[in-house]
Amino acid sequence: MATEQAAENYTVEDLVALNPYNPDILNDLEKFVNEQVSSQTYNLDANLSLLRLYQFEPERMSIQIVAHILIKALMAMPAPDFSLCLFLIPEHVQMEEQFKVLIVLSHYLETARFSQFWDEAAKNRHISEAVPGFEQAIQSYAIHVLSLTYQKVPRPILVEAINIEGLALDKFLEYHAANSGWVIEKGGQSQVIVLPRNEFNHPELKKNTADILPFEHVTRIFPVLG
Repeated sequence: MATEQAAENYTVEDLVALNPYNPDILNDLEKFVNEQVSSQTYNLDANLSLLRLYQFEPERMSIQIVAHILIKALMAMPAPDFSLCLFLIPEHVQMEEQFKVLIVLSHYLETARFSQFWDEAAKNRHISEAVPGFEQAIQSYAIHVLSLTYQKVPRPILVEAINIEGLALDKFLEYHAANSGWVIEKGGQSQVIVLPRNEFNHPELKKNTADILPFEHVTRIFPVLG
């Protein structure tokens, strides 16, 4: 089955590479979007090709397929895929309620307003539950944002960002302590999560480019040393 799926993926990608503006591949691209949803895979290039074809043949546009493309793009953050896809969707289509909701959700994520994001997503579960893996992808993005900002994250901040609490959060923390290098400390009446060091939450780790000797300068030194 895995071999058949790989072959199908290759076929769609090959069609896009050969002639991305061929309307005959539109149905194949729509099926490929549904496959991405069910298999929890992702192919931005194929999805962009489909949105471009919809521009040429708007009467064939599937609102459900477009919604799935945008949700998958949202799940790819911090990549700018959502904006790339939205640019190819006509403004009058963007005014449909489900797309307005997705645009609001995107804004909340871009501005790291995770509490508002989860509240809005809870009001629109028919959207967030349409694509498997949605919550997990957003949680990964939230953790990514926290890792750029915090050296130590208080448990309440983490709860707000990833929308998990109680026993489920305890298991979540245990997993990341074992697999992601997190350290759980007791801080006052609450836990504090120490995140792995990186050049953003520990600026001293960032290499000073001024201290790096350009390669062309090194090549000039060699003859002198000789």
